Amino acid sequence: MDTTAPIVGHDPAIDTLPASFRWGVATSAYQIEGAHEEDGRGPSIWDTYCRTPGMVHNDDNGDVACDHYHRMPEDVALIGSLGVDTYRFSVAWPRVQPGGKGPVNAPGMAFYDRLVDELLAKGVDPWVTLYHWDLPQELEDAGGWPVRDTAYRFADYSMLVFDALSDRVRNWTTLNEPWCSAMLGYYEGRQAPGRQDFGAAIHAVHHLLLGHGLATQRMREAATEPMEFGITLNMGHAAPASDSDADRDAARRADGLSRRIYLDPLVHGRYPADIVEDMTARGVAIPVEAGDLEVIKQPIEVLGVNYYSSSMFSGVDEDGNTEDADGVPVCREVRYGRPVTAMDWEIVPEGFTKLLVQIGLDYPGVPMVITENGAAFDDKADENGFVRDDDRTAYLDSHIAAVAKARTEGADIRGYFAWSLMDNFEWSYGYDKRFGLVHVDYETQVRTLKGSALWYRDTIRRVRGS
Repeated sequence: MDTTAPIVGHDPAIDTLPASFRWGVATSAYQIEGAHEEDGRGPSIWDTYCRTPGMVHNDDNGDVACDHYHRMPEDVALIGSLGVDTYRFSVAWPRVQPGGKGPVNAPGMAFYDRLVDELLAKGVDPWVTLYHWDLPQELEDAGGWPVRDTAYRFADYSMLVFDALSDRVRNWTTLNEPWCSAMLGYYEGRQAPGRQDFGAAIHAVHHLLLGHGLATQRMREAATEPMEFGITLNMGHAAPASDSDADRDAARRADGLSRRIYLDPLVHGRYPADIVEDMTARGVAIPVEAGDLEVIKQPIEVLGVNYYSSSMFSGVDEDGNTEDADGVPVCREVRYGRPVTAMDWEIVPEGFTKLLVQIGLDYPGVPMVITENGAAFDDKADENGFVRDDDRTAYLDSHIAAVAKARTEGADIRGYFAWSLMDNFEWSYGYDKRFGLVHVDYETQVRTLKGSALWYRDTIRRVRGS
């Protein structure tokens, strides 16, 4: 294997990051674990979605994925070799509580108990995400996230995990990317459970946030040592395509539905008035009950930020219309004309800086950690499985530099986690897209560090001065 880091440019802004800056890698349970029917695990909405013909590329599924459930010690050793201090992983709700209610499934919980011990033995801090999209199918059958009861079921499940791991885990993220759960899952239908109902999606937004608040409240009350609680949001910088009123309004609406509808209630205890008005115009009401916003507005020790790209927006479609066929104002994504990743996402690192600075201005006093950032490219492995992925390395270099630049402009950012540790099941794209720092041969399950992994390792060493 070639152990030489790729020859790419190095942005000196990265060297301004402090030695105390956290460095990590991230994964999620359904994307890597496999073992979908072992040790009492129940079905999730993703198991069901993957078995619906035509929903996932090549009809792929996560039944085996990276077989992490059986290869966990080997994977933790890989994590340790990268020199990171933190590993962000998610717990599979259906593995811990198969039907979404009732007692803990002890064999499933034991896996995460072993994982935490293995990480600590390697000097790596475990960072738990309690929900990364794998809702137990029984709860979806009962209505899913659009139903208020799911928020309470989530809080109960969270406490099962907290009770088992809080003696060793200090960092707790409730939800990963609730925008994807609500909008892609219940409105656009491009992710599990594949529903297409805007009203249901907005109800899901509120109940996801309520679940975050309820779980955080209960965990904080039960904590016997200092803990850091938070949530992870996926966001991009939304800019108008021109100075026209229509384009400015489109950017406002895009930002409102992807960023402010989550952060305003989390930090300020209210939904943004302009977005509430937009919802009313579409005949949809956010189902707020008395006391909900106080529950949602829990102190956040750390806000997770997931960033991949940014866009401009226009309020006029390509035919000059300002409303679509349903009478909804147009909000059309407009490209910058930049190079793209294999996901067809434009590479806009300066949008990352702008987003982080804006969050710092709008929500002062909320520390941030970049919980996901990375890129899929069409990797070409050599005969030894090594991938010299200079394109991914350049992406990481420019985006970590963007984080460093945001810090110099006042944004309180305390860490960066690369997505992802290894190639894995990429949701509706199946195994067609590879985000990993580590190449996975899905037939043999052999893992091989890519050039980007070596670059990342060496960058961490340089910044730390080690």
